Amino acid sequence: MDSFKLITWNVNSVRIRLELLQKLAAEQMPDIICLQEVKAREEDFPFEAIRALGFEHIALYGMAGYNGVAILAKTPLKNITPADWVGKHDARHIRAVVFDDIEINDIYIPAGGDIPDPVANLAFAHKLCFMDDISEYFEQHKAELSQKKMLLCGDFNVAPSENDVWNHKQLLKIVSHTPIEVGRLNRLFKSLDFVDAVRLAYPEPEKVFSWWSYRNPNWQTNNKGRRLDHIWVSPNLKDRVCGAKILKEYRAAERPSDHVPVMVEISK
Repeated sequence: MDSFKLITWNVNSVRIRLELLQKLAAEQMPDIICLQEVKAREEDFPFEAIRALGFEHIALYGMAGYNGVAILAKTPLKNITPADWVGKHDARHIRAVVFDDIEINDIYIPAGGDIPDPVANLAFAHKLCFMDDISEYFEQHKAELSQKKMLLCGDFNVAPSENDVWNHKQLLKIVSHTPIEVGRLNRLFKSLDFVDAVRLAYPEPEKVFSWWSYRNPNWQTNNKGRRLDHIWVSPNLKDRVCGAKILKEYRAAERPSDHVPVMVEISK
């Protein structure tokens, strides 16, 4: 094949969403799926059911009850490495190399709680430190990492642009769109001069969302969404991005995640 399709999806429990994962695999025929919030340990992960979908190669960094990231691939994964930040072993980042030269980074940035104050809310402090930690690592190793072909994807829990939220002014003090979080994510974005693959397909100022709250039963009509799920590529992959798509229809499925899958196609 001349290109491959990669999907990132905060699945919000891989076992609960197994039927929807089967539907996604059959309808979109991706080559790689990066999952976040799998909520399963190694012994609880549905390896057999996922391999039956054609994803023979699975890289999992799981833990009991929450978090957890996994890369599912139809082709071999090499150099599989779980990564920890801020001194926590909380299963939020796993790396693997595909097609011999593209490093996939599947990342689940902490949500940060409800209070956008790192002093009053330790979960928010953790979120900011998590982004700082990765940014600092990338900045310190920029000379070496700039030679790599890299793809970062996952639930970053930040909607950085005014057009990544339904109402910029109303969300400025809401966790996921506060200026301090946007600043931290922008630092990460600039650390290796990443390219926003999704915005290549949906250029500004188009409103683009990937998450609609479970608390909002009228999400389709009022469309109060946020773009929390991202796919970034290193500059040496920019010209190989063939397209990207936000699969909004999966939010209307039975027993959906509050996040929808986001897909990119890249030439090999």
